Amino acid sequence: MFENLTDRLSKTLRSITGQAKLTEDNIKDTLREVRKALLEADVALPVVKAFIEKVKERAVGQEVSKSLSPGQQFVKIVQQELEAIMGEANESLSLNTNAPAVILMAGLQGAGKTTSVAKLSRYLKEREKKKVLVVSADVYRPAAIKQLETLAGEVETEFFPSSADQKPVDIARAAIAHAKIKFFDVVIVDTAGRLHVDADMMDEIKDLHASVDPAETLFVVDAMTGQDAANTAKAFNDALPLTGVILTKADGDARGGAALSVRHITGKPIKFMGMGEKVDALEPFHPDRVASRILGMGDILSLIEEAEQKIDKDKAEKLAKKVKKGKGFDLEDFRDQLQQMKKMGGMAGLMDKLPGMGQISEIAKSGAAEKEMGKLEALINSMTPEERRKPDLISGSRKRRICAGSGLQIQDLNRLLKQHKQMQKMMKKMGSKGGMSKMMRGMSGMLPPGMGGGGGGFPPRF
Repeated sequence: MFENLTDRLSKTLRSITGQAKLTEDNIKDTLREVRKALLEADVALPVVKAFIEKVKERAVGQEVSKSLSPGQQFVKIVQQELEAIMGEANESLSLNTNAPAVILMAGLQGAGKTTSVAKLSRYLKEREKKKVLVVSADVYRPAAIKQLETLAGEVETEFFPSSADQKPVDIARAAIAHAKIKFFDVVIVDTAGRLHVDADMMDEIKDLHASVDPAETLFVVDAMTGQDAANTAKAFNDALPLTGVILTKADGDARGGAALSVRHITGKPIKFMGMGEKVDALEPFHPDRVASRILGMGDILSLIEEAEQKIDKDKAEKLAKKVKKGKGFDLEDFRDQLQQMKKMGGMAGLMDKLPGMGQISEIAKSGAAEKEMGKLEALINSMTPEERRKPDLISGSRKRRICAGSGLQIQDLNRLLKQHKQMQKMMKKMGSKGGMSKMMRGMSGMLPPGMGGGGGGFPPRF
């Protein structure tokens, strides 16, 4: 996420971090580079100007000159101002109203609106424990109604049927009436999108808004459209009383222009960002964490939250007890760890949130790490339960059978067995101080060449 901006800013700020003294000149040079980086990231010009002015005002004042480490203080100011532009803190949904609370979703066609309805319904159901009903008022695309029905089934949320011959206002009213009878907490209304902002679209959505009086009116926008996303959001905000923004496809946005421009231009907070196509790939937008990721400092808090949501706690506890009892770490356990990592977004998803992992994260996103992990899983799946529990049994003839079953080579299997032994050693150290960091460094052996193998990839400690 925002790799280009992260790369540029990290290089620029690295040159000033070690400075014992900051002068007008070196501040001016650094700010020029920061300005260039932001403009190349497609951040809107008014946002760039306001940001640079604010940083400059703070940097040349007493705040930096009195600091023991002026360079680091300068970076801290940059981080704080990035947070301020994006809204400083996460703003949650305001659903404190008479049930059912209505959420109206607006946006252009192709922004990921219908998928976001399903993701948001899952989020509200699992995290907020709400009973959610979804309905499509997109009467121009029957396929959109069918798509929402399919996605609702996938996330196990109730779908209210509608058809292309109905009026959007009638659909929404009928869904709300049904929700009242069945005691739903929330109704999410998907609306029609267009390829561009037009008068007919705005009139229709204004009528819909007036008839349902939503608690939240969320604008769904594609992060990859850069500052155009902010301009489109402003056009909608001028016509509708928006309460927030959902930024989709943020995982594919290498620039970051939308994330840094939307709040400043519309005055409306980004409440969520979509981080992939899967129905669980929706994260609350935390400006402080995003600023930290933009500056290459990682996002440990989001990583911990994700782990709490997605990691199988029972399996984790069983493994911890097993290792503590000295029963070792077999290939069944190794496969479980690979599967847990997949749930966390794979190697790329993990690296993106760990501090100092920018370059490795980039290589991980190339797919090499995921391919390597897929090979390891295929090899383990081709073994018998006894071989997984006792890898020392795997001799020449067994190796040939396992490789034939997985479609891989003997050298792939040898590499797996070697990596498993390394992981076994790491697991023994898990109870000692710094155990987790030792394990993470040990996992560098799982990566393809150039991605941390050979001791050079991971930072010395976490």
